[in-house]
Amino acid sequence: MPIDKILVSIFQRAFKSITDEMSISLTKTTRSPILCEAKDFVTGLYDAKGQMLEQTENLPILSFSLGPVCKVILKQYGNDLHEGDVIIHNDVFSMGNQNNDVAVFKPVFHNGILVGWSAAKGHQADIGGAVQGGYNPNATEVWQEAIRIPAVKIYEKGKLRRDVWNLIFANIRLQMVQEDIKAQIGACTLGERRLQTFVAKYGMKIFESHKQALFDSTEKMMRAEIKNIPNGTYFGKSMVYYDGKHKGSKFPIRAKITVKNEDIVFDFSKSSPQTKGFVNGTYTSTCSAITLTFLQMVNPDIPHNEGMIKPLNYIVPEGTILNSSYPAATTFGNHLCPQIADSIFKALGPAVPDRITAGWNHLLCSLFTGIHRRTGKKYVDICFLGMKGGSGAMKGCDGYDHIGMIDASGGVLDQDYEMYEQQTPHLILQHEYLSDSGGAGEWRGGLGTETKILLRGGNTTMVVFGDGDVETNYGLFGGKGSLLNKIELRYKNGNKIIPMSKDIIQGIPDGTLYHQVAGGGGGYGNPRKRNKDSILQDVKNEVVSVKSAKNIYGIK
Repeated sequence: MPIDKILVSIFQRAFKSITDEMSISLTKTTRSPILCEAKDFVTGLYDAKGQMLEQTENLPILSFSLGPVCKVILKQYGNDLHEGDVIIHNDVFSMGNQNNDVAVFKPVFHNGILVGWSAAKGHQADIGGAVQGGYNPNATEVWQEAIRIPAVKIYEKGKLRRDVWNLIFANIRLQMVQEDIKAQIGACTLGERRLQTFVAKYGMKIFESHKQALFDSTEKMMRAEIKNIPNGTYFGKSMVYYDGKHKGSKFPIRAKITVKNEDIVFDFSKSSPQTKGFVNGTYTSTCSAITLTFLQMVNPDIPHNEGMIKPLNYIVPEGTILNSSYPAATTFGNHLCPQIADSIFKALGPAVPDRITAGWNHLLCSLFTGIHRRTGKKYVDICFLGMKGGSGAMKGCDGYDHIGMIDASGGVLDQDYEMYEQQTPHLILQHEYLSDSGGAGEWRGGLGTETKILLRGGNTTMVVFGDGDVETNYGLFGGKGSLLNKIELRYKNGNKIIPMSKDIIQGIPDGTLYHQVAGGGGGYGNPRKRNKDSILQDVKNEVVSVKSAKNIYGIK
């Protein structure tokens, strides 16, 4: 069949429009601030074989997280798929990326033939396990983290399977999670309807031929980007600190990247063996991290479909910290992305110095749980406000301020202050950019923040996770690194507590002051070469102090 190139473009934009509409639907109908405000979710369309048609990744770490699961579902159910089925999944040992990231899939049929899938995955406020909220730094196995949900139908031929529904949600603490899963089902139903209408408009032959032409065109775009990288084998290394069990423990991440013409191989087989604690990743979380990092180095107009990832080859052996074996604890896996990104940037930096950034601020995050004193209900809140530092600078461009860790890449949004104070019992006292927090350079790193929150309500539990309090991020080509992250609790009696990077602190009393510093990004290039007018403007805006302008940038 002849291919109409304009129609191929229409297909791409139509698929993107559908996943965007699904995303808007989820934003408007979910209840947890993790979803409706921070937008920690992804929506996607896939063809009958589970190949990506398009995605809207509000959070980039979810960029690779739905396609592999779709293929698992197809293999599991075979021909036992019907219109009206809804399948739920979070299992990290069958291609899930994180226990809290729960996916919903709907098969899409046209005239009784399976033509595709509509899917949504979002971070749930609770997923069972030993600790409310799903992050358990003391975990050594998956059952201490979450209820495992291998692919299972919660609707079959349009009818709710109440027994399955009750079994799952009897193991999850918050009623809110049920409502958020219903919202994901609604978004998938919207995607299903739109894809059915689209296929009906053009017919199966045109749909299949032009879908494949879209894949081929996208693959050519990605291969052209890879071809711009000089052939060779490149090596990069980063470090993960403390697994939640063994103080002072270190775990290297080693990237070997081979570029040959239009193909690229990311080999992490020399990385550390899996840990005995909380800090491990999954194959899916690691491949997502590789994908999102590389996408930041190529043409941003490349469509997100199966053709985009076809030239990318991943080697992540089972049993390593990046692809841990059953039944390891893996909730931290998404947050190994900064170290994976660092190793990739360090490897490819000498080959393509104008495509990489200096180091981004690494994660140090708090999750608060307790009873809301006004409503008497349980709440879970990830402190997105405080954890978001700055990005690294790159050639010709300062880093972004307060963007968050690289696995979010600006996807995680801040909570509205007034909504935060309604949804939790706490009071925000300070949240502002921190002067001198961006690494100095010819192009400076993005700014971090300083946050102070009065914890109210009493008997608050705080879970801390990340490792951004051990080593500062790095500058490139003479640029400087930034600040270490810090979290401190100040009790009313004068006592101070500095938690470890994987920690649980229970029974925090009413009136405790929470103080967090999130560092900025690393600088790029010699600070003495920075444009003088830019420095003076930074001083005027209190981005850079007068002292730093004199001592680091050389302004007299």
